[in-house]
Amino acid sequence: MEIHARRVGVTGAHGPLVRPTTLLVGTGGFALVAGDPGTGHTAFGLVLSGRLKPGSGSVLLDGVDDPKELRKRVALVDAPDVNEPEAALSLGVVVGEELAMIGRRSGRKAVADWLADRDADRYADSRFEHVPPDVRCALLLELAAARPGVRALVLDTPDRYHGVPESWLELAQARVTPELSVVVLCTTASARLLDIPTARLGEDNTPPAEVVDDTAADADTVTDTAAVVVAETEDVQEKTA
Repeated sequence: MEIHARRVGVTGAHGPLVRPTTLLVGTGGFALVAGDPGTGHTAFGLVLSGRLKPGSGSVLLDGVDDPKELRKRVALVDAPDVNEPEAALSLGVVVGEELAMIGRRSGRKAVADWLADRDADRYADSRFEHVPPDVRCALLLELAAARPGVRALVLDTPDRYHGVPESWLELAQARVTPELSVVVLCTTASARLLDIPTARLGEDNTPPAEVVDDTAADADTVTDTAAVVVAETEDVQEKTA
């Protein structure tokens, strides 16, 4: 499954929320997308998951502009003011709601067993805002990945609550499989601390391979042209002689 955001832009009531951004994520791919605060992380996540219509550009799923199918296939994870769990709820309640959404048993015992299997049962009664960052990030990613039909996750700014970029990066990358892609949105400051390729909000992040292919094609054209010139020159020389 390929997700291709082509010069996607979003405009709000007071100006641009997301400047034109191009991003290509293939099946089983991983992308880190960075931007300064206020450059539209959540808006881009909503567009990328088919939950917000872009003001410009388009998001294609396997080459087709189909927001409804995009919503089925792409899960937006922990987006502030969108689907971030309420801070005052207990972890047990949050997990129970998520399990119910994906058709799993969601009673108190089922939730307790689920958390125990992940060594997180001691946080069952903790307010969600007090759950350790690693636990919060890992559980929400797992629950989102378990939704029927989901083939990609978009994790929205885990660095707003998790101060160790290497940790949330590892958790996100661990979710990547041959069938599941992961996109993480973060701040530019966090991206600087991570030694991996990073896409940028407001930029054309066309894969380098495509640029290399174009360059190679240009080089072939130049070579062919040079060969024709040489052949014509030799022909003229023979006729002159």
